Amino acid sequence: MSNLNDHLKSAAPFSETEREAVYRAIFSRRDVRSQFTERHIEEHILMRLLTAAHHAPSVGFMQPWNFIVIADRDIKGRMRTAFDRANAEAVKMFPEDRRTPYSALKLQGITEAPVNLCITCDRSRGGPVVLGRTHAPDMDLYSTVCAVQNLWLAARAEGIGVGWVSIFREADVRQVLNLPPEVIPVAYLCLGYVDVLYDMPELAVKGWGQRLPLDDLVFRDGWGLTLKK
Repeated sequence: MSNLNDHLKSAAPFSETEREAVYRAIFSRRDVRSQFTERHIEEHILMRLLTAAHHAPSVGFMQPWNFIVIADRDIKGRMRTAFDRANAEAVKMFPEDRRTPYSALKLQGITEAPVNLCITCDRSRGGPVVLGRTHAPDMDLYSTVCAVQNLWLAARAEGIGVGWVSIFREADVRQVLNLPPEVIPVAYLCLGYVDVLYDMPELAVKGWGQRLPLDDLVFRDGWGLTLKK
């Protein structure tokens, strides 16, 4: 076994330029639904994004994710049909005064995006007892979401837009993608190059909601104990 000290690397902060690039990716990342171009995502670029996702933190180093890359038009079409069916159900769940604005939103880019990607969580990975999951069984799901975020930020750095489509019945996703019982579909993503992005989240631009003030969300030493003086 190698000496553990041989694996220690400097934890020095990034340079100012590097730091600004990280924060730029975070603050300019958007959920893309309608700005996809037809430009092809080359395989080595796609693998670079998946490598970034695969380097996400995971509790107990369980790495519960898999990545289903979808380019087939028939599968995209079936997923679009599944979305349309669920979306017709979703609009009826909102109060009447929200239904018209909801229907005007574009909430997917399944057939427009060159690549669709389903990121899944294998709940059997690591066996019945996993370090860090003994008392928090959903940590595998949370770990998988970290992989989604890693991919999203890496995609922003590459000029590739990502849109998360969540309006599906899980059973439809399982059927179309032939998922085994122990595998959960966590994120269905649409990927493609973009030339422009909104300067704020699209739902904010279109008046659906606004970003909450950070000061209202930060507590100290317990729930409801704010930082405000």
